[in-house]
This record gives sequence, C-alpha cells and structure tokens, in this order.
Amino acid sequence: MARAIRKAAVATADPRDVDAQVRLALAWLERHGSKKNRDGMARYGIVAKKAYGVSMATMQTLGRRLGRDHALARALWRTGWYEARMLVSFVGDPARLTAAEMDRWCRDFDNWAICDTLCFHLFDKTPLGWAKVGQWAGRKPEFEKRAAFALLAALALHDKTAPDSRYLTAMRLIPGVATDERNFVKKGVSWALRSIGHRNLALLTAASDLAATLARSDDATARWVGKDVLRDLTRPAIRQRLERRRR
Repeated sequence: MARAIRKAAVATADPRDVDAQVRLALAWLERHGSKKNRDGMARYGIVAKKAYGVSMATMQTLGRRLGRDHALARALWRTGWYEARMLVSFVGDPARLTAAEMDRWCRDFDNWAICDTLCFHLFDKTPLGWAKVGQWAGRKPEFEKRAAFALLAALALHDKTAPDSRYLTAMRLIPGVATDERNFVKKGVSWALRSIGHRNLALLTAASDLAATLARSDDATARWVGKDVLRDLTRPAIRQRLERRRR
C-alpha cells in the first residue's frame, strides 16, 4: 500500500488522479487510526470534528511518502479530516501557496495542533508568512490569533536570514495581545517572545526587557506571559549558548 500511495502521489493535472490519491491517503489513515489515539488527542486538548486517531509520527511517515504536491494538499484540506489537514503541512508546496489560501486555511483552524503544525512546517517556509503575522494578530477567533504568534515563533526558529529589525517590529504586537486570557493565545504569545529571545544576545535583551514590563503589568494575563517568558530567558544556559554562537 505504501508503494501504491507513493506512486499515486506523482503530481498531475488530472483531478481524477488527485481524487484517487486522496482516497488512498484517507484509507491508509483510517487503517492506522485508533480509539486510543483519539482519546489521547482529547486529553491534550486537540478537538476535531472528524479524526481517525493517527499519531503524529505515523502522519509524518505518510507525508514523506507522498512528497510535496500542492494540488493534493488542497484536496486533502477540503476533506475536513484532522489527519488529512495535518498532512497538508508536509505535502503543501510553499512556492505555490497563496496569501488567500493561507487566510482560508487559517480560518478553518479549530485546535492548536493543526494551527501549530501548519505554521511550523509550511507557512514559515514562504515569504508571505511575515505579512500574516501582523494580519492574524488582529483576528478575534482563538486559533486564528494564535496562528500569528505560532508563525512568529516558527520564523524565529527557522528563518536564518531575517534581520533583528523584523523581530523588533513584530514584538510591538505583543503588548496588545498579551492581555488576551484565552489559553492558546497567551501561550502562543509566550512561545513567540521566548523564541525571539533565543535568536541572539541583542534580541535576548529586547525580549527580556519586554517580558519584564509585562511581568509588572496590572493585567493578570500579561503578568503571566511576562513571568513565563522570564523563567525561560533568564536561564544561564540560554545566555551561554548565545555567547558561544556570537564568538
């Protein structure tokens, strides 16, 4: 079956072939799903209307076999299945991804796992990602707003060429969102600020200063974000690693 799926994953302009690829992928996912994994998803706060219960490692295995195929990614997303949408992270082609498509998929985010995985494995690989950070930070739905900061965290970890100025500009978004008490938003903001601080000594100082300001806030959620970030960035190992990197 793995060979059949890989053979079917060859890019083609014939929509019937894409449909066949989707059927094969869904059948494979269904066979590898389990109630135990679905129960595990619920324990970790992953809520999805349609889920087979397939582990992340298993989904990644299928994603590698399928390879990058953007037509297939679009078709997988349309199925609405949680695992099929997770596959889009590994099958989608950053070079063919459009801004409208990113917005459309972001609006469909219904749990932190699908949000973070797409941001971490696909959205951060396109230059369109930087604009989406600012745009999505103004969204109201919890996982759309989280996407802005999950994507910022992914860019901080993966974009090796972006200048510090980009991160300093993005950090201006944080005080206005740090008061959002929703669990997945505040954790996303903390993740983004910590990731920025891990880039270099200058950004470590800037991120620590902002975190210290938040930690003194009158708002309880902003204080939580500030203290959470400071616990991480004040660890001696972080500064030592960045000093070694500078040398």
